[in-house]
Amino acid sequence: MQSDPRLIAALDFPTAEAAKQAVEEIGDAVIYYKVGMELYYAAGNEMIRFLKERGKKVFLDLKLQDIPNTVASALKVETKLGVDMINVHAVGGKKMMEAAAAAIREKSAELGIERPKLLAVTILTSMDEEQFADLNYKNTIAEQVLALAKLAKAAGLDGVVASPKEAEEIRKACGPDFLIVTPGVRPAGSALDDQSRVTTPAQAFANGSSHIVVGRPIMKAADRKQAAAAIVEEIKNI
Repeated sequence: MQSDPRLIAALDFPTAEAAKQAVEEIGDAVIYYKVGMELYYAAGNEMIRFLKERGKKVFLDLKLQDIPNTVASALKVETKLGVDMINVHAVGGKKMMEAAAAAIREKSAELGIERPKLLAVTILTSMDEEQFADLNYKNTIAEQVLALAKLAKAAGLDGVVASPKEAEEIRKACGPDFLIVTPGVRPAGSALDDQSRVTTPAQAFANGSSHIVVGRPIMKAADRKQAAAAIVEEIKNI
């Protein structure tokens, strides 16, 4: 079966055992996996090693935000794990993002390994305009996402995490090589769960996404491998 590295399957599980079972069931239908807070706090580097031993790519999704020195130090540790993609919160500011990018470059060069891609999280895809209003920003969600994407690019990051709804404007503003990783993607007929700003996989790529992150529509399917394969089939000609 042909996998597609543009599809990142989210391993949002509370134990390593559950996550490993899902990976084994899905087999060669998925090459790229996201390890987020829940699984990493439960299983730590064990899960990273498990995936790498099976030739998988890993997006370590810990969304760091702190003072620049603390984030830089943490990212040097993450870089040593050999993951392919990591992220920080864009609202940590330009100096924090610049320190993060520099730390990854330096550590990768020191270790002689390929540098992981560094993304900035813009506005969480679970947030709608009503929730966003509570934060008292002067912009709309779309305006704020675009502003943060431009800031991330200026700070030297490889891309952003944003909803597929904003991907088109980010692509126009930040160019063809800027990564746009989009959660909030649901195959037609899937439940929205706690996502607010969503599209189908095909629409996400039409909007300009470079990668899509899909969790529950795959992991909660009766046949996980078939669910992943159906998404690969949907996007193969895009």
